Amino acid sequence: MSPVLSGVLQVLALMVALGLVYRPLGDYMARVYSSRNHLRAEKWIYRAISVNPDTEMRWPAYLRGVLAFSAVSVLFLYLLQRLQGALPGSPGFASIDPDQAFNTAASFVTNTNWQSYAGEQAMGHVVQTGGLAVQNFVSAAVGIAVAVALVRGFARSRTGELGNFWADLVRGTVRVLLPISVIGALVLVACGAIQNFSGIHEVGQFTGGSQQWNGGAVASQEVIKELGTNGGGYFNANSAHPFENPGGLSNLFEIFLILVIPFALTRAFGRMVGSPKQGYAILAAMGTIWLGFTTLMMWTEFAHHGPAFDLAGGAMEGKETRFGIAGSSIFAVATTLTSTGAVNSFHSSYTGFGGGIALLGMQLGEIAPGGVGSGLYGMLIMAVIAVFVAGLMVGRTPEYLGKKIGTREIKLAACYILITPALVLCFTALAVALPTPPHSILNPGAHGFSEVLYAYTSGANNNGSAFAGLNANTRWFNTTIALAMLLGRFLPMVFVLALAGSLAGQRPVPVTAGTLATYKPLFSGLLVGTVLIVTALTYFPALALGPLAEGLAS
Repeated sequence: MSPVLSGVLQVLALMVALGLVYRPLGDYMARVYSSRNHLRAEKWIYRAISVNPDTEMRWPAYLRGVLAFSAVSVLFLYLLQRLQGALPGSPGFASIDPDQAFNTAASFVTNTNWQSYAGEQAMGHVVQTGGLAVQNFVSAAVGIAVAVALVRGFARSRTGELGNFWADLVRGTVRVLLPISVIGALVLVACGAIQNFSGIHEVGQFTGGSQQWNGGAVASQEVIKELGTNGGGYFNANSAHPFENPGGLSNLFEIFLILVIPFALTRAFGRMVGSPKQGYAILAAMGTIWLGFTTLMMWTEFAHHGPAFDLAGGAMEGKETRFGIAGSSIFAVATTLTSTGAVNSFHSSYTGFGGGIALLGMQLGEIAPGGVGSGLYGMLIMAVIAVFVAGLMVGRTPEYLGKKIGTREIKLAACYILITPALVLCFTALAVALPTPPHSILNPGAHGFSEVLYAYTSGANNNGSAFAGLNANTRWFNTTIALAMLLGRFLPMVFVLALAGSLAGQRPVPVTAGTLATYKPLFSGLLVGTVLIVTALTYFPALALGPLAEGLAS
């Protein structure tokens, strides 16, 4: 079988698998977040944290819950790392330095999982399992909760109430993420991923020394790393490591885990607003962008010319032979179009245009299908912009899902889409202009600029993947990338929840002959065009200095 045909079949198999679970999972999540009943385990949690899950919150209270929970999580994870040297279950590992501990705490709490350390050489079992893996669950649940609050803003009228953050957080963790993770971990173990608490083993003697390998609860962390679109690997090689991702079957399953909740949330959205067709329209826009990027990535990596490329059948540098170009390309697109950031190959070794596609996927805002929760609310913000543009073209006040999109709503949506580019471009400019940060760049010229641009794009968009050539374990990069992650996560949430509160307080607008049909393919096309145009206008100059210049020069 040719590698290209293998890639096409993998994409088709992935689409079939996602299609089979789309309706049942989406309907289930809609029921979870619409139910007034509480499981016994959930009641215990509510008692432990002293909250009433039936108390409705307006958007400021909901936001305070998000920020308070996240602040406590950052502090807990920071202290856990700083005290690692004194904790049991940390096989000889020292405590983490303050700047790296801050960076890692911010990274995992913001669902970014940027890692400026080698996991198997720095983090013991307690930090990995009790700290990082726990944040993989709850940070994903926070993202879903904020998305559900925005959906309620569209679904409700003449009220400012958006639900209860604590109930949404607990339900997302207990009813959605945990059950799927248990099943997924068993599948990964069956595929060959390891799951233990063993220490360090010497596996052989080599010239100049020996090699040591760690054990660990890898399968259980790997599954939520992908399912929660987190991305932080137990090992430095991430999903290229055979203990995390043993072969082709596990690779395809991990891609499925990355995409399944973000895509299924569009079904939950349609059910919660009372029109599944609206969910299909959002799904169509997400799917079009994802399929287009996957096709472009495979084409750039297969079609690159030169003797070495011809012998290898394409651009194989930095890719695992057990995955090949197709498996690596599909994974790279899935992880950068979502907020996952896991890697099974090294993006710095991709062709110039291939690296640019990975960069552009994050710069779109990771909305196709995006991170768990963040992808849906990001695409809904772009839908608000799209109906505003359509309203300008026909001279009519824009409406979306029966809600008027007025001055306040547009200002909130505009602030949302401007925050992340401002963080990325400002931090990148500082890093290349100041005298010290450029010393971390491995490669000169356009590729070196791409390394820095990729790092801040990954951090501010809460992706977490790296271009692999940049030495980010410095005080400058640990601190500034941590700030980019925190601001890039929580500032947009402020505007999302404020928009949700504004929409929930409106009276529904009746549908007329002039109302834009936002459930039809025409609107999906308009939405795709809006996403691409807004991103191109924002990032094109920076992309021209990096991956585009490199791609045209090769």
